[in-house]
Amino acid sequence: MSVLGGYRVLDLSIAMAGPLATMRLGDLGADVLKIEPVTGEWQRRTAAGGATGNKVNASFLSLNRNKRSLAVDLKQDSGRDLVYRLAARSDVFLQNYRPGVADRLGLDYESIRAVRPDIVYVSISGYGESGPYAHRPGQDLLLQGLTGALHSGGAADGPPQPGPYFVADAITAYSAFEAVLAALLHRERTGEGQRVSVNMLDAMIAMQMQELSVRTVGGVRQRRGHEIHAHTYIRAPYGIFPTRDGHLALAFADLTVLAEEFGDPALAAWDAERDGFTHREEISRAVAAHLLGDTTESWLRRLGARGVWVGPVNSYEDVLEDPQVLHNGSFIHYEHPTEGKVTTPGFAFRMDRTPPELHRGAPTCGEHTTEILGELGLPAGVIEDLFVNGVIA
Repeated sequence: MSVLGGYRVLDLSIAMAGPLATMRLGDLGADVLKIEPVTGEWQRRTAAGGATGNKVNASFLSLNRNKRSLAVDLKQDSGRDLVYRLAARSDVFLQNYRPGVADRLGLDYESIRAVRPDIVYVSISGYGESGPYAHRPGQDLLLQGLTGALHSGGAADGPPQPGPYFVADAITAYSAFEAVLAALLHRERTGEGQRVSVNMLDAMIAMQMQELSVRTVGGVRQRRGHEIHAHTYIRAPYGIFPTRDGHLALAFADLTVLAEEFGDPALAAWDAERDGFTHREEISRAVAAHLLGDTTESWLRRLGARGVWVGPVNSYEDVLEDPQVLHNGSFIHYEHPTEGKVTTPGFAFRMDRTPPELHRGAPTCGEHTTEILGELGLPAGVIEDLFVNGVIA
């Protein structure tokens, strides 16, 4: 049996942070019911990187496997009543509405707890549910900027650069996933449910524990490096360096070893621990000049054999063919009714006894509406009336 087999999750979230958290719960066997509007969640139709798909885009497919879809109009009393009835049979209720929206819909913690006292109720927001920023839009780029993460990216002579992926959404999703598991464990031990609040602001600050502590504990001010060496929290040489035919990632290199490999005794005169911060640019420029003299593959072989921490800078095409990625089975594949063969990133961890698994692909809108309402005991005639009146789809 899956580790979360027998648990039910009501997922009223949209975009990335909420859906990614609930998908991880589904990967562990929870019955995740995606409650979406009768027209479908907006992300079904919003192209991600231009990948529109046939009827469902790549982003939605990547965030909604292992879920069943119930399409319902929550603005109608009969629609909300269906959610209350489902909540009474559920273990987790998760939403990422802007602060105040759940209250207006009658889907706040107290309303849901009234029908299921031991519910684990999860609210995901951008900045917290109160305070001066509570009603600002909680978007990934904005949170990178607010929390200082964006200010660390890029070169000193250029503008701050954001991360190339939605890091704020991702860390918030994993924080919510972690919090749900902790709350369920508490309920197993005590019988108590609880309200869980997760916000992108706190998640992003917690993620930067080392970088922010350099400032708060060590008193070192934040700064950006030059193009070769953008990460200023780690001694040089550290960064992405151009080679004759591409780029090389190099970290924590012994300067004596590099001096021997490059045939450059002057490089060994620098002490990495003493000079790696105060003379980072000179060291980085010297290393960069040597690395331009050979190919990436050659440096991987030569420096790797000397114990230097080096790696390739792969494109996504490279990642898909990487032998370790293939060995790990890092991607999952399945057939989707409208999109054909789908390949998406798989599971972030392994478990010997109760591993995460693919139970079903991302649902079509309302694919399981009749099935879910039938499990509530609603007669076929009542379900048909709900369809006719536009309450469900």
